[in-house]
Amino acid sequence: VQLQASGGGLVQAGGSLGLSCAGSGRTFKSYGMGWFRQAPGKEREFVAAISWSGGTTYYSDSVKGRFTISRDNAKNTVYLQMNSLKPEDTAVYYCAVQQRIFGAPSMRPYEYDYWGQGTQVTVSS
Repeated sequence: VQLQASGGGLVQAGGSLGLSCAGSGRTFKSYGMGWFRQAPGKEREFVAAISWSGGTTYYSDSVKGRFTISRDNAKNTVYLQMNSLKPEDTAVYYCAVQQRIFGAPSMRPYEYDYWGQGTQVTVSS
């Protein structure tokens, strides 16, 4: 089982980036998926999560209204569209899969079973 995150980079404040996370090795269509981030010297924090069907989404207060999580189960891929980026969004972003069939997606990192390698997002002021 492998999750491959991509799409990170350097962007100016106010700009946009789109992240993708493609799964391989098994299908994740029955599982919730999430995005987390970790800045230097800080703990990993929740960003967004989406249910297996895509019908339910959750966001942290810090990104609500600016970020959008979505998924394409046919492609075994989850996305994170990030708009109106701020310097405080700078972090390594990780995608994750919660292996609980049709379960509600969690905001707790320890409830996720598979993790991608992370992709760096840097927002300059």
